[in-house]
Amino acid sequence: MVTQSNITQSSTSIITYSPAYTLVPTYECFNRCSYCNFRTDPGKDSWLTLEDAQKRLESLQGKGVWEILILAGEVHPKSPRRKEWFNHIFQLCQLALELGFLPHTNVGPLSYAEMKQLKTVNVSMGLMLEQVTPKLLETVHKNAPSKHPRVRLQQLAYAGELKIPFTTGLLLGIGETEADWWESLSAIAQQHQKWGHIQEVILQPHRIGHQQSWKKDSFNLQEFPKLITKAREILPAAIAIQIPPNLISDSNFLLTCVDAGASDFGGIGVIDEVNPDYPHLHPDSLQTILKQKKWELKPRLPVYPQYYPWLSSELQALSSPRFEKRGFQTLLRNAL
Repeated sequence: MVTQSNITQSSTSIITYSPAYTLVPTYECFNRCSYCNFRTDPGKDSWLTLEDAQKRLESLQGKGVWEILILAGEVHPKSPRRKEWFNHIFQLCQLALELGFLPHTNVGPLSYAEMKQLKTVNVSMGLMLEQVTPKLLETVHKNAPSKHPRVRLQQLAYAGELKIPFTTGLLLGIGETEADWWESLSAIAQQHQKWGHIQEVILQPHRIGHQQSWKKDSFNLQEFPKLITKAREILPAAIAIQIPPNLISDSNFLLTCVDAGASDFGGIGVIDEVNPDYPHLHPDSLQTILKQKKWELKPRLPVYPQYYPWLSSELQALSSPRFEKRGFQTLLRNAL
């Protein structure tokens, strides 16, 4: 079980981020969430080939990228292409490992067997809970069967049973209430208290993008610091609270959010595939902002140090000597 002594952040003056690059196997998704800026209709997207993925990854070698986020649209569990889709994701993870990167997969709900298999080629995985209230199934999730809270919570439980270091989070401003926030955060806390596997919780404000049909921005960003503070009270201390700085345009307000209890900025790379209208700030720019409060921005791995023993023997073997050249082992020893 994760204890408070194992918190990734050694000091409140340290804010972390993951140097990351996102590979998208396909944007096709059978869900039709009203607010989505990511998906395309099934049959209207050419899947990323292994050859193209290899070229991209090879171009990143030696450029300070540690995490490869595998992010995909969802193929229906009963689709004849489901097995092909899953195998392609698995192969991309294998490729990332072979080229010296650390995969983190977030591709929607998976079966227990699929998660068990992906555990062998991922150092961590993730799935947004979004909100536990079922009323969204009548609005923004009306045409999104896999967004049922029961399905999302089951995924968190599977990850706990399989001892997979996991990231989850809330999407804010899609029609939920303040009471729904506390209920959703409490549900995450309960999962962690049972399994001890939640690395971080993302608090993600919904922002309007050019691709979505739902042109509402119902989250009042001024409520964000209060929400972060309350989340810090509800969630176990070992769970980091992550906020996306590219969705917070005002630097002073970003500092206020960090002051309220946020300790991580998530994966920062070339583009935010989920919010392509909102580019990432360069880490140097973020460091300049944080210096105003004497905070320091530091890179982290997609697997937090306390979960390293959970990795498969194969992954631990891969981490040496290949990741030694990339500073993986040194960073891990320093963190521990």
